[in-house]
Amino acid sequence: MFFDPIYWVVIGAGMLLSMWASARVKGTFAKFSKIRSGSGLTGAQVAQRILQANNVHDVKIEPVKGKLTDHYDPRSKTLRLSEPVYGSGSLSALGVAAHEVGHAIQHAEGYAMLAFRSWWVPVANTGSGLSMIVLIIAAVMGGAQSVLGANLALLGVALFATTTLFTLVTLPVEFDASKRALLSLQKGGIMPASELAGARKVLNAAGMTYVAAFITSLLTLLYWAYRLGLFGGRR
Repeated sequence: MFFDPIYWVVIGAGMLLSMWASARVKGTFAKFSKIRSGSGLTGAQVAQRILQANNVHDVKIEPVKGKLTDHYDPRSKTLRLSEPVYGSGSLSALGVAAHEVGHAIQHAEGYAMLAFRSWWVPVANTGSGLSMIVLIIAAVMGGAQSVLGANLALLGVALFATTTLFTLVTLPVEFDASKRALLSLQKGGIMPASELAGARKVLNAAGMTYVAAFITSLLTLLYWAYRLGLFGGRR
């Protein structure tokens, strides 16, 4: 595996894509963090306003340390906004806060894809933890060239596929939350069209990190299936 040039091409492509997506979201967030919204509201205040507008009254809003660590915890119904978002009135802060509220609204409405992703988390965690061990053993056993190797290859690929499916399901969940965010900012009169364009760029950049994660996972899955001879012959 470690001497297989295809492996390094796949890993390198995934790393470059992830680095590009990460740099883009950080750069876009930093750019629009310097532009304050004319509403005068902070990220926390915008989050509270959107929650109330959607009749969601049982979600707590808390600050959390770090940068771009914003998330919604459906288990405790808590919206955690990072320090650069919670108390800031920038376009970036308001866009990110509204996006996370989008997840809270998804939860309140029983959005199917969010429910499935939450249910799938332990499955994906188990698959992620075991897949590489099984895949490497399958490679040592000759992959599809032996009965045991073929069975292990199928098992390993199936285990890894649980993480690929998780990254795939994450896409509609995140894109829907961003759509809800922009709509809430517009309908609530929080942002005019000029400011909304900035918030949209921040959320689009953030969305690319999830696209990069899916593509990287899919490429890795296809590599192992090919490497172990499940299609295209054994390498």
